Amino acid sequence: MLELRTMAAQVEPWPALQEYADRHELHVIGVDEAGRGPLFGPVVAGAALLHPKRPIDGLACSKTLSPKRREALCGQIQQHALAHAVAQASVAEIDSLNILKASLLAMHRAVDAVVVQAGLVPEQCLVVVDGNKLPNWGYRSVAVVKGDSKVPVVSAGSILAKVWRDQWCQAQAEIFPQYELHLHMGYPTARHMDLLKLHGASALHRRSFRPVREVLELGKQGLFE
Repeated sequence: MLELRTMAAQVEPWPALQEYADRHELHVIGVDEAGRGPLFGPVVAGAALLHPKRPIDGLACSKTLSPKRREALCGQIQQHALAHAVAQASVAEIDSLNILKASLLAMHRAVDAVVVQAGLVPEQCLVVVDGNKLPNWGYRSVAVVKGDSKVPVVSAGSILAKVWRDQWCQAQAEIFPQYELHLHMGYPTARHMDLLKLHGASALHRRSFRPVREVLELGKQGLFE
């Protein structure tokens, strides 16, 4: 792994990273995840390689954008980026590995897909990861704390991941209407917890997460009957 360093939230990283990439003739790929906190469904990563001559105005942390604005920006990213991808780590992988390792695995898959799509090799890339952890990979890379609000290409990855996962949850809401997923996207809201206690856990609930585990245990004891 060719690691640069971890940048703190107060640092303005993008000009320095762009200068570094230009000096070494590297293509900058940004990656971020969505869905670390929910009790339901996969964790999703979005990665993007933006076009230098097709800037996208308004890129920001996906959490700060309205759903309508996120979807509009997602469409622009898909239309104008040189390459983009969304990948996931499944509920089974989350429960087996833990959520951090699963998130890093999803990021690895998303970046690999962008590299293949763009016809690049790892040595040509600089990968900017949101957060303070890096996957175990062969890419030259840097972790940027709050990178989704500091680095436009990471913002693009954040938006791709968030839009994809929200749409997935909305589709799952039709399959599992008893959990009202379209309202909370799988996060542990009070309503979700009430419905989880009422109906038990589905096959797509994360059993390694304490709230789900506790509900399952109480259900075995017959406390919700």
